[in-house]
Amino acid sequence: MADAGPLRVERDGPVLRVTLARPGRRNALDAELIAALTAAFSDVGDARAVVLSGDGDSFCAGADVEWMRAAAELSYEENVADSTRLRRMYEAIDRSPAPVIARVQRHALGGGIGLVACCDAAVAADDTVFAFSEVKLGIIPAVISPFALARVGAGAARRYFVTGERFDAATALRIGLVHEVVQVGGLDAAVDRIVAELLTAGPEAARHAKRLVLDAPLDGLETARRIAERRTSDEGQEGLRAFLERRKPDGAS
Repeated sequence: MADAGPLRVERDGPVLRVTLARPGRRNALDAELIAALTAAFSDVGDARAVVLSGDGDSFCAGADVEWMRAAAELSYEENVADSTRLRRMYEAIDRSPAPVIARVQRHALGGGIGLVACCDAAVAADDTVFAFSEVKLGIIPAVISPFALARVGAGAARRYFVTGERFDAATALRIGLVHEVVQVGGLDAAVDRIVAELLTAGPEAARHAKRLVLDAPLDGLETARRIAERRTSDEGQEGLRAFLERRKPDGAS
């Protein structure tokens, strides 16, 4: 277990658990937490899955007030550098080689929605409130926009980016921001079920499947090359043999 101040990182067998640990501030993002998240997701080792969650009542309520106050005093160039550090954090989560599952409760606002959009699977409690709230502060969700647009599409973004209105978990499910909505008491069980499914997949296959989605290759030769590499890999060979022999692959959970 590693303690990086506002972030708790724990290894639980093949699962890495990354927890925002600022419940008193509803796990709001500031420079310290951004740096800690970037570091944690830049090296997930051989983890089969990563669970991203938040301590306390809220998943992440967006930007910390004191951090925003400090940002208001920055020059244009300093703001670009500050926003670049934020973008690198989201990219580290988005590009993490291991699949990432978001465990979302109560609040996912502003930058908190960005965290959800960067994860490969997202489960939300039914009482969660979401908002792309930046416009309420006179700014825009620019840094999170590539990840949010990839998740919810332009149609939903054209409403929720520009109104900044709050919406419920059922709406988040409908627009594709989250994949599953459960009662608060069932949140851990739902996350554990997805983790269990991941652990039945080939470890390298799961990582390559995520990379396939991120790269979205359109060239036929490239897609043929990728499947050929997996079929001829040790993992692919064992998986195919196990299927034909009606048994579990060696090393499967």
